[in-house]
Amino acid sequence: MQRTKAPFRADEVGSLLRPLRIKEARAKLEKGEISADDLRKIEDIEIEKVVHKQASIGLKLATDGEFRRSWWHFDFLAKLNGCELFHPDEGIQFAGIQTRHDAVRVIGKLDFPDDHPMLGHFKFLKKQCEIAHVMPKMTIPSPAVLHFRGGRRSISKEVYPDLAVFFEDLAKTYRKAVKAFYDAGCRYLQFDDTVWAYLCSQDELRKARERGDNPDGLQEIYARVINYAIAERPADMTITTHVCRGNFRSTWISSGGYEPVAETMLAGTNYDGYFLEYDSERAGGFEPLRYLPKGDKIVVVGLITSKFGELEKKEDIKRRLEEASKFVSLDQLAVSPQCGFASTEEGNILSEDEQWAKLKLAVDVAKEVWGK
Repeated sequence: MQRTKAPFRADEVGSLLRPLRIKEARAKLEKGEISADDLRKIEDIEIEKVVHKQASIGLKLATDGEFRRSWWHFDFLAKLNGCELFHPDEGIQFAGIQTRHDAVRVIGKLDFPDDHPMLGHFKFLKKQCEIAHVMPKMTIPSPAVLHFRGGRRSISKEVYPDLAVFFEDLAKTYRKAVKAFYDAGCRYLQFDDTVWAYLCSQDELRKARERGDNPDGLQEIYARVINYAIAERPADMTITTHVCRGNFRSTWISSGGYEPVAETMLAGTNYDGYFLEYDSERAGGFEPLRYLPKGDKIVVVGLITSKFGELEKKEDIKRRLEEASKFVSLDQLAVSPQCGFASTEEGNILSEDEQWAKLKLAVDVAKEVWGK
């Protein structure tokens, strides 16, 4: 059967390709040719349009495409109390390409500010979704993201000489964030998370050790932080996570199936749903899904790639859903693209028409598999 609550049988991760009008406006802002308020007005118009577009293809939810962000994670994290954006000597290394030289570090006591700008972003999205009759979905980075990439060296030893206290404050900060978004009207919140996938990659584990961090035991620490953060969410709020292996201009960072983390992630964290990438061999097989507890939890299987424009075949998607159903009930599955289409403002290498065709494919497959 189709679902009337999130996550839906046909769903999406979050980010969408930035319209040319927004890209041009951002460039003009950098040159001082327009004001920040001028840019905001253009973003407002484009978000209104993209919400209605999502509704028109049959999705039951809509995001703002993350149109106001430069990065999927730094824009949120840098606005937490105690954090700042800075510019290291190197960017993040993807397969064959490096990002802009931006990063976030912890320089003070962590807290979630009452005036975090993304609360306002959500409120605007909610208004547009009410008009379009779809559920607004908000995406923020998982708390694990603030720790893993920079590790100990990105967290002030003067402020946090004991990392245990850092993780306590991180959990409290996110619990406060969850409440703030709920109070703003959010009933569908997602924690985007690259870290579970990195913990499945021997290469990423090696890099962590080389920068002086010990990844052993991090699964359990992250699970405790996440569970504390979402423990007090009301019954009418859905919180999911998306596990990503890297998404920048159609490239990637990590490889490895979910087996090393599956039990902790699927059975040990209290999310309502898991958006899992399954668009390439780098994600491994469906066997780790056996750890999903029977019941209400949903795995949204990312079988449609957001990295390239070639459209998948319906029958191939349906066949792979059938393969996944050998390890978890079909009633606990849904389908989506494997990631967003523009985790950073640069976007992946495909056209907007190709993007919409992929989202429509998810809708059409869901109707055929789970009924209208």
